Amino acid sequence: MISHRPPIHPYVTLAIGVLFISFSAILVKLADAPSTAVAAWRLLLATGLMTPLWVWKHRSEIGILKLKDWFFAILSGVFLALHFALWFASLSYTSVASSVVLVTLQPLFAFVGAYFLFKERMRFPALAGTSIAVLGGILLSWGDFALGGTALFGDFLALIGAGMVTAYWLTGQHLRKRISLITYTYIVYGTAGILLATACILMGEPLFTYPVRDWLIFLLLALFPTLLGHSLLNWVIRWVPATTVSVSILGEPVIATILAFFLFGEQPGHMQWAGGLAIILGVYTFIRLKDAPGSKALIQQEVVGK
Repeated sequence: MISHRPPIHPYVTLAIGVLFISFSAILVKLADAPSTAVAAWRLLLATGLMTPLWVWKHRSEIGILKLKDWFFAILSGVFLALHFALWFASLSYTSVASSVVLVTLQPLFAFVGAYFLFKERMRFPALAGTSIAVLGGILLSWGDFALGGTALFGDFLALIGAGMVTAYWLTGQHLRKRISLITYTYIVYGTAGILLATACILMGEPLFTYPVRDWLIFLLLALFPTLLGHSLLNWVIRWVPATTVSVSILGEPVIATILAFFLFGEQPGHMQWAGGLAIILGVYTFIRLKDAPGSKALIQQEVVGK
């Protein structure tokens, strides 16, 4: 059983994790390799970088994992693979701002999943904040609709990707209560990476014949959005529910859109500005006014131990 006491406050960790995952869309946009190959190498390299630490300190945990732990960890990897495949593909059809915002509308799926799986009930402030954020996503997506069917298709892929990553977080919430971060993420990243590499082979996409620039991007994706982004969020989900993590990730579009403006010259339109502001307001409302399972009382209970 892992420790009940986090060395850093969960909300601080959430903020740092969101900052690092915000670089993901930018790096994917810079790569020339097919989106599936980018996702595969991001996860395979992350797994490879974790291997020395896992072998040194955590390999003994394999012997104590139950069959159901293996099942859910591998299932989590399947969800993560589908998330990356769909989201990275969406970046080929729509803007960074639209794709990132839609894929981070995870609370819609998280609230439903948490209710049915963990009996978590969201009271009015949380639902109100989420509704405002959803309105922001609709406004932003409507701006892409005016551009034609291609952008709308990219928005659709990003939205389905949001459902997959929510399933990934909910599964992690279940497993991280009893499995260490390193062992859990090692299995999940490895599973997802192998699945995506297999998909590349089946689709006839190359796995190795990429220029040095793409390999550098693969490595940066493994280091920052994955090991310093996803892993931090998987660490904190030990102490806070998936719903809180999902809402916090809505801060990602703000950073990603700013980066896209400076790097790609993507100028948000009036509808995107309105949508982005609505999302910020919705996230603020949730965090400031929420009074539901998984808020400060639960965090404090987990920190001091049961």
